[in-house]
Amino acid sequence: MPHRMTRRLGVQLALVVVVLALAGALAGVVWEWAWSPTIGVVVDHQWTAGDALGLQHQFSGTGWYVVVAVVAGLVAGIAVTLLADRVPLLTLAAVVIGSALAAWVMLVVGSALGPPDPDTAARTADDGTRLPDHLAVSGRSPFIAFPVGALLGLVLVFIGLSSRVPTSGAVDSAPSAEPTG
Repeated sequence: MPHRMTRRLGVQLALVVVVLALAGALAGVVWEWAWSPTIGVVVDHQWTAGDALGLQHQFSGTGWYVVVAVVAGLVAGIAVTLLADRVPLLTLAAVVIGSALAAWVMLVVGSALGPPDPDTAARTADDGTRLPDHLAVSGRSPFIAFPVGALLGLVLVFIGLSSRVPTSGAVDSAPSAEPTG
């Protein structure tokens, strides 16, 4: 492969990673926007969700993370794969790396936009002070949501949407093996 094509392919694959990371940042904004914090109460300088409904609502941060990440990953995966499908294995590698980075960026952006950790604020707050919970994800498994969405988008493009799929006319253009005579 000539140097110019190798460089062009490298830039294209780097753009895939950057676009996915930017999609992760946008997904973090959407995640924070879609989520509603649990309002808890300070008791003995400790934050508590207050009641059973508040405890159930604490899971909504993780739930919304998964929903937004899968949808964002799917859309971004389709978009970047349509733009960079010349070398499928390298595109796959770039999507895996970029979507993993996007999952982390989504967490960082969404958490930064949400309220601060109420446990920290509760240490100096008076009893009865109402504080919102912070935006967080519980466990590690939700972090596969963005990569799963992106890889699903990649598969959809490679199987059915890619412009590189041969048409039925391409087979007819092969030379025939009829004898001349």
